[in-house]
Amino acid sequence: MPTIHLPIRQLVEFLLRTGSIDSRFTGFDRANEGARIHRRLQKAAGEGYAAEVFLTAKREMDGIAFALEGRADGIFTDEAGTIVIDEIKTTAIPTEEMQEDMNPCHWAQGMVYGAIYAQQNGLEQLDVRLTYYQIDTDEITRYTRHFTAGELEEFLCGLLRQYVPWAQRQLTWADARSASLQALRFPFPAYRPGQRALAGEIYRACAAGKTEHKGGTRLFCQAPTGIGKTMSALFPALKAIGEGKGVKLFYLTARNTTQAAAEDALQRLHAGVPGLALRSVTLTAKEKACLCKDADGHPSCLPEVCPYAKGYFDRVKDALASLLDGTPQFSRAALEETARQFTVCPFELGLDLSAWCDVVIGDYNYLFDPVVRLHRFFDSAGDWLFLIDEAHNLPDRARAMYSAQFSKSSLTEAKRALGKGKSPLKAALTRADKGFLETRKQTAEQGGTAFLQELPAELLKPLHALQAPLQDWLEQNPDAEAHAQLLDLYFAVQDITRAAERYDEHFVTQLSAYGSDLTLQLLCLDPSAFVDASLACGRAAALFSATLTPPGYYRSVLGCPDARAVALESPFPQEHLGLYCLPGISTRYKDREASIPAVSDALAALAGGKVGNYLAFFPSYAYLRAVWEDFSARYPAIPTLVQESGLDDGARAAFLARFAPDPEQTLLGFGVMGGIFGEGVDLVGDRLIGCAIVGVGLPQVNPRQEILRRYYDEHSGSGFDYAYRYPGMNKVLQAAGRVIRTAEDKGVVLLLDDRFARSEYTRLFPRHWRHLKYLKGTEQLKEELATFW
Repeated sequence: MPTIHLPIRQLVEFLLRTGSIDSRFTGFDRANEGARIHRRLQKAAGEGYAAEVFLTAKREMDGIAFALEGRADGIFTDEAGTIVIDEIKTTAIPTEEMQEDMNPCHWAQGMVYGAIYAQQNGLEQLDVRLTYYQIDTDEITRYTRHFTAGELEEFLCGLLRQYVPWAQRQLTWADARSASLQALRFPFPAYRPGQRALAGEIYRACAAGKTEHKGGTRLFCQAPTGIGKTMSALFPALKAIGEGKGVKLFYLTARNTTQAAAEDALQRLHAGVPGLALRSVTLTAKEKACLCKDADGHPSCLPEVCPYAKGYFDRVKDALASLLDGTPQFSRAALEETARQFTVCPFELGLDLSAWCDVVIGDYNYLFDPVVRLHRFFDSAGDWLFLIDEAHNLPDRARAMYSAQFSKSSLTEAKRALGKGKSPLKAALTRADKGFLETRKQTAEQGGTAFLQELPAELLKPLHALQAPLQDWLEQNPDAEAHAQLLDLYFAVQDITRAAERYDEHFVTQLSAYGSDLTLQLLCLDPSAFVDASLACGRAAALFSATLTPPGYYRSVLGCPDARAVALESPFPQEHLGLYCLPGISTRYKDREASIPAVSDALAALAGGKVGNYLAFFPSYAYLRAVWEDFSARYPAIPTLVQESGLDDGARAAFLARFAPDPEQTLLGFGVMGGIFGEGVDLVGDRLIGCAIVGVGLPQVNPRQEILRRYYDEHSGSGFDYAYRYPGMNKVLQAAGRVIRTAEDKGVVLLLDDRFARSEYTRLFPRHWRHLKYLKGTEQLKEELATFW
């Protein structure tokens, strides 16, 4: 008999949840806040109160076996000797407005737990109690209902009977998917060199799963650009799922371009196997997916404003059924079309659809960010497979996810926006602002920047106190002109107070005084424990990139000290890459002004080797601009293109469009290492035939980088490497990887800095750089280029 594994909360909410999406300003912290309150109430209940009781049961309905599971908040025996199932809920609804039947899902959850517990313990009757905790007043309201075991069992069976059509849909799809994936074949006539090795490593990691590592198998793969990493990762992971080694695949990326690559790879699999039963959904950030934004461009998730939020839960099942009966690939465009057809929120529709999909494509934050992560999957461990693309980006992204900042100016501006008059909110803002003003004076006296190992309690206490009056004002003034501004303030306060709860020895506090402002930052220096905990939610994780050198650094920073790490050889002919270095140039900060003419001459020699498109990458915009001005003045016959800071998607596309195939004249682009053109850009063939790397890419020396250096000096003795050298060389290797994208590409890479000849840097070079030539000057470079071309 086929079996459906079904969390009890999922069953109840899917069938019984009605009404509208209403995010208000409660933010994303409700789950964490609720968990804290649950623990407090459970502890206060006393010794006879069993908290977080895990319950499992099997039931059969219409030929389908249901494996149910969930956690009852509490089970205890009351004074009359009756067993009571306690369901705890937090609410912002004022106590006087509460009603016993205000949410049928709450009663249903407790009743299902009651049915299971009564059956397992031979009880004829028991009680279900709802405990509501009012978060603003700390008031507790309780409702209790009495049930016979028969009534509870009948209720549970009724729910399962309603769910049967959906379960049957799920089982039919699972059978088709299993057969499809078992028959799946690699969608190309042959593997490229290195592809089979990469696919084999990922398959073995997925197959091993939890048996190898209690937190799931971890694998780091460094594979050269152009090897076809996306397909080499997706294909073996899907084969593993087809063999029952994993139930859902999460393909997580740092940028939209790699999401598109995953979508294209899946499209190719579908094209190669007509009728392939494989559903995938691409999750898009709410800000981009939203169909109803306010005047400032923010999503308006209020039922009285947004028709897609109003009545969402009344229509979403029809929208889901329509999607599930159609095409199996759900892009942003497909979700938007269905959202308009059924008047439902496309962002929430994507999240709800993900439960029915085999592959979920999205940003890193859907797994790693403590606020945005997909709680429906990752609040407990599951048989998930994680593919982490462009994993060299994850250390910095993870640090940012667990850090937070708050500025005094947001308090001052909020007081100004409220105008004249007194109010509890204005008083709370004044108290918080006063604390920041005092600290700003002290920080300014200390030179403008201060670092603390501990939390600044004198700043955080008034911010905690600000939340309740701020929430009250937002509730009472939904149409006020200042609403959007104070809503942003509310989220900023939530962000910094949440970070404070995570704060431990892996963090540092930075205070920065600028003029009349003070910025408080809680900085996560070491995200390894958080990343490890996130990866432990799944069966296996493969983290891959063209640049994961040295592997020990990435394993350490990402909490995977025992992970297997493999580095694959480049599949491309070595003679297709001309690799040269001019070690007579220093691009250190103190030498930059003096180096400008020499760098310009080297770039002119590079661009003069052959007509074509070139890119030169610099460590900063200031250095870029200085060299460009000199180059343009001295070599006006060579057209140039300069990357400006803060380019939007359209400007980025326009910049890349200048790198056209079959150019009739040379173009030299000036870009920044680590920027939007330094990685994730695919200029195939003669759209790019050479690049220059000016400097070793070290991050700018500043107080924050120095704190990071000191932290890792204390923990591993490798502070300079972790804070500067490894991140810098990562930018260098990523930029150099723009040149050779396919087996047919041919091009040159020019390194400009004397440090590229030193052992502490050469040991970080990939193996396919063994033929690097060190040259004495531009004349020898011209000779080598003439020979190469």
